[in-house]
Amino acid sequence: MDDALRAGVAIYNDGHYHAAHDAWEDRWLDLEEGTDDERLLHGLIQFTAAVYHARERNWDGAVGLAESAGEYLDGLPAEYRDLDLPPVRAYLEALASDPELIERRRPIALAHAGDVPTVGGLGFEPTAIAAGVLAEEFGYDEEPIVRARAYARDDLEAGADDSRFITLLFDFVRETEHRGIVYQRLTGHVERREAREEDVEGLF
Repeated sequence: MDDALRAGVAIYNDGHYHAAHDAWEDRWLDLEEGTDDERLLHGLIQFTAAVYHARERNWDGAVGLAESAGEYLDGLPAEYRDLDLPPVRAYLEALASDPELIERRRPIALAHAGDVPTVGGLGFEPTAIAAGVLAEEFGYDEEPIVRARAYARDDLEAGADDSRFITLLFDFVRETEHRGIVYQRLTGHVERREAREEDVEGLF
């Protein structure tokens, strides 16, 4: 859960407020309702939705989501799962009382594990999660990303010093201006790896 949490926080901090929830949603749906982890992710998902609706000037939607998110996060420890929650609660209260606040200043950043992560500073597992989220956000077919993640993990387990799949996943997440080119290269490497695997399987 920690990798998904950090990935979503970094995506949010990079300004992809609506996309951030996709890093958390699958984990949230697997959790037992009412547990602290479920309340945290449910609250964060509604927090990002409140920010999104406020930015779209859907004031009623923003207010309702901000109030609901605050209720889910209420009672959790201040540093639950290394996420600094008091500023989030305070911002939700402010947004619920004045959703037009979002037009006067940027939404707050989220602090996790002592810093304010962005996608450029993530480790491999959060980056692998972020790659799938950003692929969906920007309209890329996710299947090559899924395959590249699997190959990258295989390379890590094999102790490979140089993995093109790891490098390309990092580049896809970080190289915003060249994401399309990186995606084409990543897709090409995935297709070549799959072809080699099919050739090997054909020998047996």
